[in-house]
Amino acid sequence: MPLIKFVRNYNDLSTDNGFQFEFFCDRCGSGYQTHFQAMAAGVVSDALETASGLFGGLFSGAATVGEKVRSARWEQAHDVAFEKAIEEAKPNFIQCRRCGQWVCREVCWNNERGLCKECAPELEAEYTAAQVEAAVQEAKEKAAQVEYVSKEKFKESLIATCPQCGAAVSGGKFCPECGAPLRPEKSCVQCGEKMPIGAKFCPHCGAKQ
Repeated sequence: MPLIKFVRNYNDLSTDNGFQFEFFCDRCGSGYQTHFQAMAAGVVSDALETASGLFGGLFSGAATVGEKVRSARWEQAHDVAFEKAIEEAKPNFIQCRRCGQWVCREVCWNNERGLCKECAPELEAEYTAAQVEAAVQEAKEKAAQVEYVSKEKFKESLIATCPQCGAAVSGGKFCPECGAPLRPEKSCVQCGEKMPIGAKFCPHCGAKQ
């Protein structure tokens, strides 16, 4: 049997009931899981009997084949299954001639350049990423120059002036100098009822002001 050649990034998910593998892209880490290949009943029986018969039944109580000494027949079946799994997963990967990495065709392969995107990045994507990065950096620099209001500022009383005499006031409903109301009353042009300053519609009759 020829040597098996493929990516180094893979997981063996095989159990005592069959074989299954996961293969991953060397660049981005995304991957594919192959279909489960059920193990022939004779191979399972042979593996169990071989393991339990060694060392006076030392391994006879193990729960899975992974905890037992596997037979040569099981190892051969495993190699065949691994080779089939490679053939199943291989169309989704391609090896870069420059760096030797096996990368996924969907994300990490540059079809125009014939190399992986690590060796030949897509210029349009790189330009877009650079522009976004520059915009984020510019926003951070502008934000750092803004003078924010401190907590102490919020604690200070707001200072206003009386609309009647112009005296400084810091709260209350009436001016401490002339006694004029700080919030002049407003009446509806339609029904004459009092209403809040700045209201566009009367809350009593609904008339537009």
